[in-house]
Amino acid sequence: MIVVVKIGTSSVTRPDGGVDEGAVLKLGTELAELLSSGHKAVVVTSGAVTAGVAVLAAGGDTRRPTDPVALQALSAIGQHRLMRVYDDALGRVGLIAGQVLLAPTDFAHRARYLHARDTLRRLIDLGIVPIVNENDAIADDEIRFGDNDRLAALVAHLLQADLLVLLTDTAGLFSADPRVDEAATLIEEVVEIGHELELAAGGPGSDNARGGMASKLAAAKMASWSGVRTVIAAAERPSVLVDSVRGAGTVGTVFLAHRRVLNARKLWIAFALRPCGRLVVDDGARRALLERGTSLLPSGVLEVSGRFSPKDAVEIAGSDGIVFAKGIVRAPSARAGEWMGRRTAELPPDVPPEIVHRDDLVVLV
Repeated sequence: MIVVVKIGTSSVTRPDGGVDEGAVLKLGTELAELLSSGHKAVVVTSGAVTAGVAVLAAGGDTRRPTDPVALQALSAIGQHRLMRVYDDALGRVGLIAGQVLLAPTDFAHRARYLHARDTLRRLIDLGIVPIVNENDAIADDEIRFGDNDRLAALVAHLLQADLLVLLTDTAGLFSADPRVDEAATLIEEVVEIGHELELAAGGPGSDNARGGMASKLAAAKMASWSGVRTVIAAAERPSVLVDSVRGAGTVGTVFLAHRRVLNARKLWIAFALRPCGRLVVDDGARRALLERGTSLLPSGVLEVSGRFSPKDAVEIAGSDGIVFAKGIVRAPSARAGEWMGRRTAELPPDVPPEIVHRDDLVVLV
């Protein structure tokens, strides 16, 4: 079994921002048990930026910057410190860590996708534990994963993993935000992720974390549509990884794999690309997209909102306003608005006949 484990900032760092050696050693001990049982594991870790903040705080600067460039610089400071702790902790339990820094373009471009997959597979075949993080120090703020939960889901898809475990500082997904609702109860199993469940996920639980339960739910949805079972559980729970693999007891919240599996590119379009606008389509176009898998033509577009350029992502909604698809546009928003409602024969000869080609479109329902 291939297991992808993601551990969040709040679970891998101390309150002062320094890397929590005890937490990493606990993780390493459980990873060693998995590997000794014949499983393979990849870790996606957060914590580099917070570790960098802790270094500056030790020098007297306790302010946490908010501008992207400063945060990228802090990642460069903290990343190797984070890896040093992983290297030491895994070494104590007889494992070897290998650092892998990934960027969204590693998933968007086929050649880089295959290279990333081959590198990770070779590492795990050699018995190495890849420690994956986003390449924050040089990431373009407009083209990034946004949080490591989504990165972990993409890695799980990349490796055709059997299990994704999202370790956090809560026991799993609750029926409501347990921070504000004492009646909230743990949801032990999820078959289908719907709108009501997404509303229950709430926001970030830590000032240092980019994610939160909402992003974990989005990652679980990505993994589910990749055919990967997902568990959200508390990092501090004893034997959390072993029990997640065995399916033993109430380990946290378990998300079953979806019957429909998306390929890597469509998974990226559906869940990782930030929408820059929205296209509202008529009922005929909606039926064509849902039932026949066609491309979206200008003739079916009723309304264009937002500002987007070719190759940007947009949401596609029906006349009722409900989003049912997402895709990459082939025309800028100004032209899409100008051409909407026109038949193909009425378009200029140099204009692509599709606003969104079916190869770049994902139905979300």
